[in-house]
Amino acid sequence: MVGRGRVERLVVQDGLVGAKRRGRAWKTTVADPAGCERPDLVNRDFTAFRPDALWIADFTYLRSWEGVGFFSFVLDVYSRRCVGWQLAANMRTDLLLDALKMALGTRRHGADLQLIHHSDRGSQ
Repeated sequence: MVGRGRVERLVVQDGLVGAKRRGRAWKTTVADPAGCERPDLVNRDFTAFRPDALWIADFTYLRSWEGVGFFSFVLDVYSRRCVGWQLAANMRTDLLLDALKMALGTRRHGADLQLIHHSDRGSQ
């Protein structure tokens, strides 16, 4: 292990910088001002008492030197395991559906499941 200060000094010494988009902030979504806040369906209680009882899902972007990639994932709250995921070069519906299909393939048959997906007030 090394300290944060040492890493900072080495980064400066070697002239390394983080990936950025020509100095501009990256913005992937624009919230719909007419969109309503959705209720918190789990009341911020991310616990489950058995596998496949509650899944949470979201997607985000990953910046790299190759460009921007989008990442969708589904997590089982009980085990904190990623049960489905997908990477894509675009932010289309298939990105989310492919992650969900992968997750459904790992689910036990007959499991009673609740799925919560995050959305930025209709921006997607």
